[in-house]
Amino acid sequence: MSDPQGTVVGRLSQPHPGPVPFSVEFFPPKDAPAEERLWRAVRTFERLRPAFVSLTYGAGGGTRDRTVRIAGELARETTLTTVAHLTAVNHSLDELRAMVGSYADQGITNVLALRGDPPGNPMGEWVKHPDGVQYAEELVRLVGELGEFQVGVASFPEGHHRSPSLEEDTRHLLAKLRAGAEYSITQMFFDVEDYLRLRDRVVAADAEQGAKPIIPGIMPITSLASVRRMVELSGSTLPADVDARLAAAAGDDEDVNREAVRAVGIDLATEMSQRLIAEGAPCLHFCSLNFARATTEVLQRLGMDVLVP
Repeated sequence: MSDPQGTVVGRLSQPHPGPVPFSVEFFPPKDAPAEERLWRAVRTFERLRPAFVSLTYGAGGGTRDRTVRIAGELARETTLTTVAHLTAVNHSLDELRAMVGSYADQGITNVLALRGDPPGNPMGEWVKHPDGVQYAEELVRLVGELGEFQVGVASFPEGHHRSPSLEEDTRHLLAKLRAGAEYSITQMFFDVEDYLRLRDRVVAADAEQGAKPIIPGIMPITSLASVRRMVELSGSTLPADVDARLAAAAGDDEDVNREAVRAVGIDLATEMSQRLIAEGAPCLHFCSLNFARATTEVLQRLGMDVLVP
């Protein structure tokens, strides 16, 4: 692409406050109050100069119109480099082309190409649309054929739950990178060793593709019940020691001890981030759940909360 500052990889190479760049994930709000909350978070993060922000895409396209509109507003009405998610599940090739065209019309040139989870039950059977694509690798190629986009993909530190082995999962990631993806963002994880082993596997299998950024996805935990549910739906793991620390803070009543659980969650996210920085992670990507407070507390502890007037 002609403007490296407008791409994710280009932004990672630009000057940034703190030891590494950071980025933030949002999701499309379901109603007007939730949209107001999203924009409060957006304006807070905008002053902290993230390398980029991303906007998720509902399973099966359930939030498609809202995703396009809000992604466009992020791109046009803020200074943020915006990455729009695109999923293959339940979409024909024509629908996917139309979606990419809608992003282009909104001035969005960064797309995260994902196969996506089945709507309703993320762990359920994945069924290819009869006129769609089977793998994210095909989606990467499709987006690349439709214009000057920089494409990213997902990666899985613990391996995707549908992959029979870590080796097979690595092959799928490499296929996506070889198809034209320039970087990957990992699924959330809670053991830094899983991220480091993923990075090692990719480099060992293909040093050229391994040079592309693998951006770790971090979610500051503010609720034990919520994170347990998220882990269950994503196929990832909450390590026993992490669960034990959170459970000890929750005690007999998490609602009563909510602030104690939250404090441990912020500690955990900070510890992970410090280790990732020390190990050379190219960026820290925070799953914000459309709130700014938890992530900004972690950024403050890391010395990355430099506000722009």
